[in-house]
Amino acid sequence: GSAKEKAIQFYRSCMDTQQIESQGSQPLKDLLSQIGGWNITDVGKAKDFNETLQILMGRYGTFPFFRVYVGPTPSDLKTNIIQIDHPEFEMPHESKLKENNYLEVTYQRLEKGKNSSLVPQDGPPDIFSLTLAFISNLQRAITPLQERQQKGMLFFRTTIAELQEQAPAIDWLSCLQAVFHPVPINLSQPIAVHDMDYLRGMSQLIHQWHKRRVLHIYMVVCLIGNLSPALDSRFQDARLELSKILYGKMGSRMSPAERWRKCLTDTSSFFEPVLGQMIVEEIFPQQTKKLAEQMFSEIQDALYGRLDHLEWMDEQTRQEAKASISTLQVEIGYPAHILQTEKVNLEYQNLEINEDTFFLNVVASLKVLRENSYMKLLQHQSQDNWQVSPWSVHSYYSIGHHMVVFPAGMFRSPFFHVEFPSAVNFGAIGVFMAHELLHVFYGYVLPGGCSTCNRSALQRSVDCLVEQYESFDIKVNGTFTFLENTADNGGLTIAYQAYKNWMKKYKEEKDLTKIGLSYDQLFY
Repeated sequence: GSAKEKAIQFYRSCMDTQQIESQGSQPLKDLLSQIGGWNITDVGKAKDFNETLQILMGRYGTFPFFRVYVGPTPSDLKTNIIQIDHPEFEMPHESKLKENNYLEVTYQRLEKGKNSSLVPQDGPPDIFSLTLAFISNLQRAITPLQERQQKGMLFFRTTIAELQEQAPAIDWLSCLQAVFHPVPINLSQPIAVHDMDYLRGMSQLIHQWHKRRVLHIYMVVCLIGNLSPALDSRFQDARLELSKILYGKMGSRMSPAERWRKCLTDTSSFFEPVLGQMIVEEIFPQQTKKLAEQMFSEIQDALYGRLDHLEWMDEQTRQEAKASISTLQVEIGYPAHILQTEKVNLEYQNLEINEDTFFLNVVASLKVLRENSYMKLLQHQSQDNWQVSPWSVHSYYSIGHHMVVFPAGMFRSPFFHVEFPSAVNFGAIGVFMAHELLHVFYGYVLPGGCSTCNRSALQRSVDCLVEQYESFDIKVNGTFTFLENTADNGGLTIAYQAYKNWMKKYKEEKDLTKIGLSYDQLFY
């Protein structure tokens, strides 16, 4: 079937709670048997540590000891590199909870769990408390972010071979080959490490604990944590209870009527280009796209005019600023590739979906998602890869790509509609457009950002804006928020001028007698 048909089947399998409840924990138990089960006792041969780790990373997108992803290098945002960082732990590192309390309560939960059919009852009484102690030690190995920044450790270039020497407990080549299959990986593969001290400490801990079952139990716990959202209500209740332990408040249980929200979120995480295409076809016709592009062009012109009247900007800088605006890549609505149905179908051609097995659908989708995302390693970082989904209500400016993005989700009421008066459209989405456009000029207004500019005149403008925000009744640090305040204030000014220019070019608005507001009032 097509990618769209598979996405719909996936959604339906998520909505079939009766089937999910009837299957209970059996799908998970079947999966755990493939990696040696819980293996709590010393009876039976344990699977090799690195072999189990490779299965978890390669098949199930689970990273117990370290996180692996592909991302651009700071020096060249168009070039991707494998990056390795510490994992995301369930317990917040800066938790206000006493660690012993967390361990005690979690241990009690696991003890209760032995009464279920999932957790074995024949394990040593201290195995779970030992596992929690290991997790605590692993977490302590993380180097604080500020310390890594001071030491320049945030992006350390190395190779797999060199990393093998630094952290020998992990079979790095085999693990990364499992993650990136079928992309060829060898020992000379360049990688970037974000916390080498953590990886060294992690390796030492694994070596110290390798003769116990603790490492295996920890990996199983991570796998269950990763896959439990696809299981029955008992697992969801346990997650809510854990949330209360960690954050001091109980999350709300999902009512059957709200199930669609979770299923839509799950479907969008695995089938983003498919849902993107469906939503764009539904809410973003060409008429909308054309009007949005015309509005942005008007806002660009208004900014050109505004630059001519900046007293602190010298002529050479003014021309550079205008050139920067003219070369800006503007993305409105959606990335082009999501409308290429054949290409999207190709991405999901090996995915098999069965409406009767939501859990297995999630497992299968994890594998396809990994394969599709890691194929980026072979490619340059494309400007077609947005940081947001087409349906999101979040615009941004990318410095590296010199690109502004306005997803289709923003072009809906109350921000925009083709039938709205122009005053409303320019006063809403137009201000967002101008705001993002002004991010291009951050470098000029920062200290030392423009050596040829009239710094005293610029400083007067800066001081004025800082003073304005710090005079509000609510406490605002005008210096700290200066850049965003600049984009907010300047964006409003430019959008208003663009609206005035638009009205001169095209037409007068319709009569608004019934509303009782002028067009200027409607804009603001």
